[in-house]
Amino acid sequence: MSSTVTPLTTADAETLIAAARHAADEAGVPVSISVLDAGGHPLAFRRDERAVLISGETSTAKAYTALQLNAPTAEVADLVKPDGPFHSLPTALNKPLLFIAGGVPVHRDGQLIGALGLGGGAPEQDHGFAQAALQAL
Repeated sequence: MSSTVTPLTTADAETLIAAARHAADEAGVPVSISVLDAGGHPLAFRRDERAVLISGETSTAKAYTALQLNAPTAEVADLVKPDGPFHSLPTALNKPLLFIAGGVPVHRDGQLIGALGLGGGAPEQDHGFAQAALQAL
């Protein structure tokens, strides 16, 4: 018997944004934060006015990549290196995939319900802020 999993809500997205923002602020790193639902549609977005402009694009692309692969972007970055098994994946699709740490899938009761992406810090920082946000949810 399968049970229905509650989708990612706007309130969930705001919780993720607030927690990621808090982690980034504590580290003194201006970031952009994107939250996507399970269909890849934007639920929430926030860019610190001090964050580099491109971070808005990268946070969304990281979230989309984490959603499509159901894996943190930090874990798949090596797969697309020149000698990696998915070397051609970033250019094979007409979608904004980005294999840089900072994107994480969001699960509820073992089901993929969305994704979170951060951009603006070093990749390891963005990944850490994303992980902190997942803990808050």
